Amino acid sequence: MNLKSFLVAALCQTAIFTCFGAVIGTNVPATPLTAERVAALPAWKTYFENSQRQRHADQDFIRAELKAHGLKQSTAPHATHSAKGVALNNAASWYGGKEARHIADVVVSFQTPAGGWSKNTDFAKNPRAPGEMFGAENGSLFLGTNDFDAPADAHWSYVGTFDNDATTTELHFLAKVIAATGTNNAAWRAAFLRGLDYVFAAQYPNGGWPQVWPLQGGYHDAVTLNDDAMLHIIEFVRDVASGADEFSFVSPELRAKASASYQRGMDCLLAAQIVANGKLTAWGQQFDALTLQPASARNYEMPSLTSSESATIVLFLMQLPEPTAKEIAAVHAACAWFDKTKIEGKAFRVVGSESRKLVSAPGAGPIWARYYEIGTDRPIFGDRDKTIHDDVNEISLERRKGYGWYRDTPKRVLEHYRKWAKLHPQP
Repeated sequence: MNLKSFLVAALCQTAIFTCFGAVIGTNVPATPLTAERVAALPAWKTYFENSQRQRHADQDFIRAELKAHGLKQSTAPHATHSAKGVALNNAASWYGGKEARHIADVVVSFQTPAGGWSKNTDFAKNPRAPGEMFGAENGSLFLGTNDFDAPADAHWSYVGTFDNDATTTELHFLAKVIAATGTNNAAWRAAFLRGLDYVFAAQYPNGGWPQVWPLQGGYHDAVTLNDDAMLHIIEFVRDVASGADEFSFVSPELRAKASASYQRGMDCLLAAQIVANGKLTAWGQQFDALTLQPASARNYEMPSLTSSESATIVLFLMQLPEPTAKEIAAVHAACAWFDKTKIEGKAFRVVGSESRKLVSAPGAGPIWARYYEIGTDRPIFGDRDKTIHDDVNEISLERRKGYGWYRDTPKRVLEHYRKWAKLHPQP
């Protein structure tokens, strides 16, 4: 190759890497909880065995129901993007009315044998029919070979979950209806108490909660902060423990149990805050149940620091009336990380007829990437083929369109932090 050809080739190669970020790695699957992993850990072994028994009980219930009604297979309820009917912000009087009472009956009919609820269920229409699934199909529409979303058992996808606000939302709703009716609510009370037991049973010995219980395997076994799942459970058991408002009917014994559950959950949440280069930073979306090390989830969700879930955790911590020293330290550290990782002068938006891209936008921001590499704090992005990239514009069109790669929630955190820090200065 002559010098001219060499220079042209070098320039072309430079242009390629200027326009496209490097593939910096490949995502690896999360490690599920297994009998082998917990064999030498008595509390965890008991937990795992309880989960296995409950899963078998769930499956036996479905099989017996199909047999009793002469059905060959289950039918699926109408799928929705979120639970329908279980509004939590209506006037108190509404929850004692005909519509709310009907929805409460439907909610009870969809309660799983274990005591939880599935996600994306329409509770505004008809009660669950015999042989009907407890929730809409949970599988991915984009399953590939060795996909992280593939269930361990092709014939059994999870039933109860905390994903998409499931279970905690239904329990809040039932509590509101119970409080508004006062009498003739034995079925709703029984369902609420079963659901509360479900929350207690699902909590790991270290205080965290999986995304799915009974355990489903794969990334569903991780301590799950994604979409604020664990945070919503912590808020729920805190509210139950208070005995205030719609939870006044809960017995003192169960309030005490909820209080202990809340404290264990908070301990786990603080223990999961990631330390990088010797400093506390923020949180990941999910953590290995045993080690509390950041873990992957779906193909494009890699172990990392996450801005969105970390932001809602910090907002929650800043609302605590009497934060502990550990909670105060967690807030200061996370806000320092938010300030360090903010992105200004950029926007993630549709460009012409193309999909969303990260583009220069003078004066815009701050925004934050959804994921940051632990240790370097550079933004990272995943794709369905499990590749990890350092440039969002490089990933597939489908993933650029279908995922929230940038958020601005930490902006509200930092605004609130300025006032909060004056009341809770760093030691």
